[in-house]
Amino acid sequence: MIPVEHYIVLSAALLIIGLLIIIVKRNAIMVLVGVELILNAANINFVAFSQNDPMLTGQMMSLFVIVVAVAESAVALAIVYQVYRHQQVSDIDELDELNG
Repeated sequence: MIPVEHYIVLSAALLIIGLLIIIVKRNAIMVLVGVELILNAANINFVAFSQNDPMLTGQMMSLFVIVVAVAESAVALAIVYQVYRHQQVSDIDELDELNG
């Protein structure tokens, strides 16, 4: 059995990488990738801490986070696609107007 500390280190690494991607990258798709890494870091923590839980609460919460992440990704990608289609930019700093 893998100790919980290993899961925590992996989760912290994913969280830091996700935050760095959000801070450094200006491309909207890369920002979405950073958000997904942060959500996966939370999922690893939920599963790691629910190893000894007979009710599997953490694993159920992890499934809920996965479903929310899929919906968030679909909506965000649709928004990015529409913005790129109308303004031909995907850089967050270059988006100065969002009117239709």
